[in-house]
Formats: sequence, structure tokens, C-alpha cells
Amino acid sequence: MNHSAPQRPNNHAEEALITAILDGEFPPGATLPAERELAAQLGVTRPTLREALQRLARDGWLTIRQGKPTEVNDFWWHGGLNVISGIVRYSRRLPPGFVGDLLRVRLDMAPSYTRLAVARSGRAVLDLLAGWAALPDNAAAYASFDWALQRGLTVASGNPVYALILNGFAGFYETLAQTYFSRAEARQSSRAYYAALAGAASRDDASAAESIARAVMQESIDLWQAAAGEDEP
Repeated sequence: MNHSAPQRPNNHAEEALITAILDGEFPPGATLPAERELAAQLGVTRPTLREALQRLARDGWLTIRQGKPTEVNDFWWHGGLNVISGIVRYSRRLPPGFVGDLLRVRLDMAPSYTRLAVARSGRAVLDLLAGWAALPDNAAAYASFDWALQRGLTVASGNPVYALILNGFAGFYETLAQTYFSRAEARQSSRAYYAALAGAASRDDASAAESIARAVMQESIDLWQAAAGEDEP
């Protein structure tokens, strides 16, 4: 790992270290080189390196112990929410099964925050759905609309933790969604979902909204796996 210092050395050091961890250069259980050596490799000062190491330790990538080498954690089990955004931003190739796991988490989350959103204000959910029937029949339009809808539903749910989790995928969500919505059957599924959710919201029927969200999230998993040729879990 041999890097020259960029304009923002703190971000550079963090990115270089996360990339090395994700690429397997520093696998879980490995120890990092001594501070002086690692700073030289990255082309940053030792104080800058220390700051980056502390941030990565805070997020769960590393364990720092006084007087001992810094150890790389198994970030899947030790990491916090920031690990998700690190994987999304810095991984050259997403870990196997990552998208499927992400969709299954969405299957667990979306029915709950959709139910809460409709229970709090069906009118607010209808406002989020405004314009769905006039969406251009292309992947980019659906990806943008769906991101705005899902994020809006997390906010409307009244539980900010849902929004924090979803925000970790900003940008990546739309990129992934454009691949998903490139299939006509995916756009057709979402049109039916938007129509059904609008009906439930107009009736302030939170239970129906929850069921509608659960059904479409499961269908999205099935469609993605069919497109990617993945086996069902």
C-alpha cells in the first residue's frame, strides 16, 4: 500500500485503510503496520493517521489498544452504521450476497416504517406519492422517485432511526435501483405498489399499507434474484 498524500489527508487515510480492509489486504484479525511505517505508506503525518485510526475504531473497523498493534475487526459483526456507508463508498466490488442481504433488511424495515407513516398521516403519504401515475417509463425516473418515497416514508414514520439507516445508502440506493428498474416487470410491480399504497393511505389504513409494503419488498427480492441469477435464501 503506497499512496501519496491528497488534498484532504484525513479523508485519504480513512479511504485507503477501508479499501485495504475491504480488498483483504488487512483481513479480520490482522494487525496494521507500526504507526510510523503506515503513515509513510499513506503519505500523511502521524497525527493525521492517528485521527483516521480513531475514526475507524469508533465505527468498528479497528480495535486500538494502548501499547499493542492496532487490530482489524470483523467489521460485519463489530461495525456500526458508518460501516455500511464505508462499504458503499469505497468497495471496488460489493461483498458476495451484500445486495440480497440489504434487500432482506429492507423487507424487515419497510413494512414497519410504512405502517407508522400511514398511521401518523395518510395525507402526508399521499403527498409523497403525488405524481406516481405520470412517471416516465424509464429506470432513472423510477429510481429517483422510489428513493424519495422510501426516504420520505422513514421521515413520516416519526422514528428518525429508520431515516438514519436509509441515509447510509444515499446515492448507492439510486444506482442499484436503476439496475433493478431497467426491467419492465420491476417498473410494473412498483406501479401496482404505488397505486395500492395510495389507496391504503387515502383510507388511513395502516395495516393494509404494512401488508402492501411487505408484499412488494418480497417481490423485489424475487425479481432481483431472478435478474442476477441468485439462488433463493
